[in-house]
Amino acid sequence: MHEGIVRGAGLAVAIAYASAITWTYVRQPETVAQVTGGLAAGVGAYRIDSQAFADGLTFFKNDQFVEARAAFARADPAEQDARTQFYIAYSYYRQGWGRIYSDDVLFREGLKRVDLAIERAPAGRLVVDDPELQLHSADELRAELDAGLRRDASDFNPLRVMRKRK
Repeated sequence: MHEGIVRGAGLAVAIAYASAITWTYVRQPETVAQVTGGLAAGVGAYRIDSQAFADGLTFFKNDQFVEARAAFARADPAEQDARTQFYIAYSYYRQGWGRIYSDDVLFREGLKRVDLAIERAPAGRLVVDDPELQLHSADELRAELDAGLRRDASDFNPLRVMRKRK
């Protein structure tokens, strides 16, 4: 009976180790915070820093987008919170938006972050209930970022300078 327990424990350890390797390969975390945050999120124990998130919102609402992204990064170091990633993507959109043209580098970064937010959201659907935002869902934000990166005939419309940032 002792031999069966040892074999069962060995099998359990081997399965856990293989699962950890598979998770690491699939997620490809770049920092230790992402590894620990991913594991914590897997068991439902991951929480963001609410004070840093509030600081990020304050910066965001004051159009201080670089500072907002730094605060949001402190709030969610493991990049596991969909709402925080949505605000980071939105800050790239707002900073990169222009009446004449949009900053493609910032829009591409925003697109990466909104895709991450969609990936982290339950069932891939994320709606942020913030009355000060004009884009409330990750899908709307993704469409705006995509449109900013696309080149077509509407880019040469002179009335384009009259459009408003969302």
